[in-house]
Amino acid sequence: MDVKPVLAYCMLIPIVGGVGLACIKEGKGVDINYTAFMWASIANMAAALKGKLGGSVTKELKADKSKNMDAANVYAVMNIISFLCTVPMVVIAEMSSLPAEWDKAVAAHGAQALITNIALSGIFFYVYNEFAFAFTASVGAVTSSVLNTAKRVIIIVVSSIVFAEAMERNTVIGSAVAILGTFAYSLTSKKAPSKKKKA
Repeated sequence: MDVKPVLAYCMLIPIVGGVGLACIKEGKGVDINYTAFMWASIANMAAALKGKLGGSVTKELKADKSKNMDAANVYAVMNIISFLCTVPMVVIAEMSSLPAEWDKAVAAHGAQALITNIALSGIFFYVYNEFAFAFTASVGAVTSSVLNTAKRVIIIVVSSIVFAEAMERNTVIGSAVAILGTFAYSLTSKKAPSKKKKA
């Protein structure tokens, strides 16, 4: 079991706090859609659980060479199972409004562009998550979650540079805190080498 030092877990506080501060707009305060926040939190918890369980399953299955189940194959099987479980619920919940929404999207963007973008979005999302799943299986769920959180700050900073937009004070401070927290986590999560027992 991958257990980090207590100080490493304490570093999660400035990381999460820094990301939260970077997302707050000055003068507008905190305006949170609590329903969206709740479902997003549940989705993040489910993703972390999937990564943790998936990593454990991958290590168990990779030990048996006859099954040919590396991280990519385990992720593919998990997605097939998820697809079969979620499609019926999506059909029941969304089928009544799907035709009208599809017609609106086709009228606005065209069928060819819509289908192309849906296909490309699905492919890139799958490839990204397959790499993320393999990474989590290698480094552990906590480290993967920390880097995934820091990724949001990096996206904010890079987007500001690319689109030549000035960053607000909260964004600068929050980004700096989150990046320093990630650096501190990487330092504090290193375990001291175990001393070999003398014979």
